[in-house]
Amino acid sequence: MHDTPPAGSHPYDALTPDLILDAVEQSGLRCDGRLLALNSFENRVYQVGIEDGPPLVAKFYRPDRWPRAAILEEHAFALELAQAELPVVAPLRDEDIPGTPSRDEDISGAPVRKEDGPGGPLREDGTAAAPQTPAQGGTLREHRGFAFALYPRQRGRAPELEDRNTLTWMGRFIGRIHAIGALHPFQHRPELDVRTFGEEPAAFVLDQGFIPPDLRPAYETLVRQVLDQAGECFEQAGRVSHIRLHGDCHAGNVLWDEEGPHFVDLDDARSGPAAQDLWMLLSGERTAMEQQLGAVLRGYREFHDFNPRELHLIEALRTLRLIHYSGWLARRWADPTFPVNFPWFNTQRYWQDQILSLREQAALMQEPPLSPALDAP
Repeated sequence: MHDTPPAGSHPYDALTPDLILDAVEQSGLRCDGRLLALNSFENRVYQVGIEDGPPLVAKFYRPDRWPRAAILEEHAFALELAQAELPVVAPLRDEDIPGTPSRDEDISGAPVRKEDGPGGPLREDGTAAAPQTPAQGGTLREHRGFAFALYPRQRGRAPELEDRNTLTWMGRFIGRIHAIGALHPFQHRPELDVRTFGEEPAAFVLDQGFIPPDLRPAYETLVRQVLDQAGECFEQAGRVSHIRLHGDCHAGNVLWDEEGPHFVDLDDARSGPAAQDLWMLLSGERTAMEQQLGAVLRGYREFHDFNPRELHLIEALRTLRLIHYSGWLARRWADPTFPVNFPWFNTQRYWQDQILSLREQAALMQEPPLSPALDAP
């Protein structure tokens, strides 16, 4: 198995407090010196104190993870949702920050002319630009090799998912997000499917030697079995629409206050089936999950149709997430932050537990799909 990497071996080592404050101040703001690291591992996120104003949140994107166009597309989606008065915490545009000049760009990052061509705005080389989006105020900034964005601070607590009214409330807002997400597709962000969330991460952990030799035959055989089963679940679901999703819609990415839920962190936004943004709200035994899903769908279907054939996908999506999560940890193991915060990964016990979890998922995918009450709202 892979050993813990040595300290000082990752690009984030250069992200010092001085660099963070300098990056924020280049946006025309004055920092008061207060800096608080927030809970984030994929990216680096900080609450930054601002003179004569409320603190802001600065998100520094992991180098070489997303191309610029994909990050801008995430921003455009968040701003599109916020413009529709959905409680999504969107990045600040240049015009939202006093003293910052506006930058015109399309979601590919290319400058856009003010005049329009026959099919819409043109880039400076005369080719057609992407349709205008709310992100064109300039949301992505760069400083000393780091891409970053600024966000307003949003207070809140985790939602109480054991409360049926909370689940219905969540369902309403997710339904509204999906109604907008279904209007047009992503152009630069990946799809969630068996290949991207299952086959590729499984191949990585196997090819890179993360599985202990004595467990490798069992894991390799089992992961092939569950990926075949997940593919069969997708076949049973039939022609399911792939829409723009939050992508990682668990309780940790929702902040709840007296006004209700506020959705944060669209970093994993991608195209996929609507069920991906619903199943992570479910937990417990089958009967409990059916009741929870019924509560979610009562709110969801007030704003967007739900295809009941997607019920075939819930355990398949849960299985893919298990495999994808292991692959994510393995791909990030060279980042010194990961061995410190995930010491249980890359151990004999971890892979034994993964094998047990995948066996449970193999059994669950053979059962009939959940049957929540799908009566009209």
